[in-house]
Amino acid sequence: MSTQGLDEFAGWVEGLMRARGYDIDSPRGGGKSRIADEAGVHRAAVTRLLQRQSMPDLETMRRIAPLLGVSVRDMLIRSGRVTPEELPVAADLLPPSDWQPTMEDFARWLGVPDERMDVFVKVVNQFLDHPEAEAGEQRPAGESRRAAQD
Repeated sequence: MSTQGLDEFAGWVEGLMRARGYDIDSPRGGGKSRIADEAGVHRAAVTRLLQRQSMPDLETMRRIAPLLGVSVRDMLIRSGRVTPEELPVAADLLPPSDWQPTMEDFARWLGVPDERMDVFVKVVNQFLDHPEAEAGEQRPAGESRRAAQD
């Protein structure tokens, strides 16, 4: 990591510490010791970061991030250790909230071959116990008769 990267990261962390009420500016303020104690890390790790001597290790970041009100993901990205693309947000990986998987989707996820797809769907629907399937109306996978009645 470059000196500029470390300086920017340390400045960002300093701002978070001050915003959370840690007195890191006065020698006897106790902020460095307090954050180290609350995070369960060595005071030296906090001091080295604030003096721009070294980047904290992953465990230190993992412990300090919640105290500063940020995610470990944000801390790792701001530190320059990873890019946002390397740590996608879980919501970016999920389908739209209104999407309901079909039996065919489940079959694909389970590795059912295309030539056996119809048999899979037919057999699974027999176990789902929903009368609408007999009438041609199929509930999305995972929705029980009880949930549909509510």
